[in-house]
Amino acid sequence: MDKQAAVHLLKMEDRTKNANGDIEDEGAKQKVNLDTILIEELGQFGWFQLRTVILAAIMVIFAAWGASEFIFTTARISSRCLIPECELASNTVFAPEWKPNAIPATSSGFDNCFRFENATRRPDVIGDTCPATLFNRERVVGCDSFVYQNTDTVVYDYDLACDEWRRTLIGSIRTLGTLMALPITGYISDRWGRRIALTMNAFNTAWLGATRYFAGTYIGFTISEFAEAMFGSAGFSCAYILLMEIVGPKYRVAAGATMNTFFSIGQITMGLIAWAVPNWRMFTLALYLPQLFTISYLWIMTESIRWYMSKGRYEESEALLKKIAKVNKKQLSDKSLVALRETAEEEKKKQALEQAERVNEPWLIVQVFRHKKILIRCIVSPVWWITNTFVYYGLSINAVNMSGNRHLNYIAVAAADIPGYWSAVFLMAKIGRKPVLIGAFWICAACQLGYIFMPDGLYGASLALYLIGKFSIAMVMTSVYVYTAELYPTKYRHSLFAFSSMMGRIGSITAPLTPAFGAATFDDMPFVLFASFALLSGALIFLTPETLGTTLPDTMEQASEIGQKKEEEKI
Repeated sequence: MDKQAAVHLLKMEDRTKNANGDIEDEGAKQKVNLDTILIEELGQFGWFQLRTVILAAIMVIFAAWGASEFIFTTARISSRCLIPECELASNTVFAPEWKPNAIPATSSGFDNCFRFENATRRPDVIGDTCPATLFNRERVVGCDSFVYQNTDTVVYDYDLACDEWRRTLIGSIRTLGTLMALPITGYISDRWGRRIALTMNAFNTAWLGATRYFAGTYIGFTISEFAEAMFGSAGFSCAYILLMEIVGPKYRVAAGATMNTFFSIGQITMGLIAWAVPNWRMFTLALYLPQLFTISYLWIMTESIRWYMSKGRYEESEALLKKIAKVNKKQLSDKSLVALRETAEEEKKKQALEQAERVNEPWLIVQVFRHKKILIRCIVSPVWWITNTFVYYGLSINAVNMSGNRHLNYIAVAAADIPGYWSAVFLMAKIGRKPVLIGAFWICAACQLGYIFMPDGLYGASLALYLIGKFSIAMVMTSVYVYTAELYPTKYRHSLFAFSSMMGRIGSITAPLTPAFGAATFDDMPFVLFASFALLSGALIFLTPETLGTTLPDTMEQASEIGQKKEEEKI
């Protein structure tokens, strides 16, 4: 999730610059920044930007495959106890006629983890009929060994039939790896460039994922998942930033929603591949081997213009701008390039002064506690983020455990994200941030409650509620990035935004464990948790102000005053 953070902060900075004005007082000389050149000379969206969108979209689809493949490779397999009184381990049938005699029935079929206790003194009696008289039907015992319906996932290879905690822990450990990826990729990106960071993440995902084919143990498989996430899961963020920096302000919201759409398309295509290639080892190769070609991005993807300028490499940034002008069939003046270089140098001096000033400032946490309204936002916004990631990823993960075809269920749930993303983009500009977030959180909660109390057998109605819930939380996914950034002052926006975003990782790390929560308590426990968190988060939105139509604040005082003028006007 952090996948959108950088671009939204970039948008916030653009809006701040516009609010402060781009005209210098002395000599009324207009500053020229990259956005000025994109708007006035290069074109906000031309052939060059389209090419970048296509390259970024391919990378985003691959990132979606890597982020979600564990949902299928570690999926449950129907199992039952091996009954040594009636069968040999080397010659078993998953559903023999005598199954009701030896295994307790459940509402959905037969128990996966328990059997009736042996009633004879000889547990090794093998027979063709396996009569009920062999068993004490008043007592059940756990399985010593298991028979599996198929061998498609690691549940069979590592004998995880009734070990839900170990099975689901794989997903949580992988998500923990994505947390470790952020500082690693950030360092590489700042030191060697966005293109290097993007290519390294993509290629690491490819080869580390492909080598998981050879994982022969549970520990080896889990380490492979963690390593792939730690060294390869930030590819989405890199592609996102490269695209946002080259697209004009007018199209950034649409470009961001497009990238989210392609992430969902990646999940949909992954579901189709899993359906066509059910065995987890073959599925792993089908996903990761095609990604090896991403090493070519070192040559076919261009570097970030902003990164070039931040490193003082103006000749390279100017050469790239001229290339964009040529591809877009536009004219770029030398005067603009000179002005852009001057602006970049002024920005560096300004940043140096700001860093020097911060040495004498109180710590950020002290300033937050001095402003009650900011403190409240710092308390409630992490709850929104935790809920957002917990419910969003939790619904995707639990989709494969619903009744019906697991692949169709997952594909449908992933597809529900797409209208959710675009609806949020449209509605936030029309009715405001708060109504969208409150409505989306509470509609999602209502869908979870409806799903819990839906009578068995109504598959269509259950799936419809599930999809509306996913649609709603996808709206939250888009809206919460924008709203959180708008609540904080420019000077500390990055730090406070990052705090909420990092806290949100608690939700994404916990989400893979929700099937185990259900197995340990009752089946609908995950949905009780989803509903509870969504209700709470929707209520907490009332504690923060509406930001639609407001000027982005620069200071703590200005941020504290957001929404006050509108309230005074109403009075």
